[in-house]
Amino acid sequence: MVRKAKIADVKTIQLIINEYADQGQMLPRSLNDLYENLRDFSIVEDRDGIAGVCALHISWDGLAEVRSLAVRKEKTGKGIGRSLVSHCLGEAKDLGAERVFVLTYQEAFFTKLGFSPVDKKELPHKIWTDCLNCVKFPNCDETALIITLHRT
Repeated sequence: MVRKAKIADVKTIQLIINEYADQGQMLPRSLNDLYENLRDFSIVEDRDGIAGVCALHISWDGLAEVRSLAVRKEKTGKGIGRSLVSHCLGEAKDLGAERVFVLTYQEAFFTKLGFSPVDKKELPHKIWTDCLNCVKFPNCDETALIITLHRT
């Protein structure tokens, strides 16, 4: 079950995200950044604790970003990532976002969820704020993907 993250979750969220960041698979998140952006985060919790985390960040007019998707290694392949992204897409739709993008190394995963590749140059410059802190900037090797949300 997906729920919004709480203050008590932050240290565990950081551990899960930074495990992937240590392997160069995503940006690390400081405790300060996580506390300041806590409202962006949702988690899946099971009997063992937090199994996965994902954030939805509003980037620009009608544009949101799925970021910091991370599932504990021992919990992968169980639909947790899919549930988190679906939750974020529903939240984006509720907020009035028309499109949601992701910068990722997991292109196949997001393509299965309906995202399509997009040239990074088509995304507003405002989205690159986090990239300034990345060791790979300005030579980003992540793939940009985007999905258009359909109105109901």
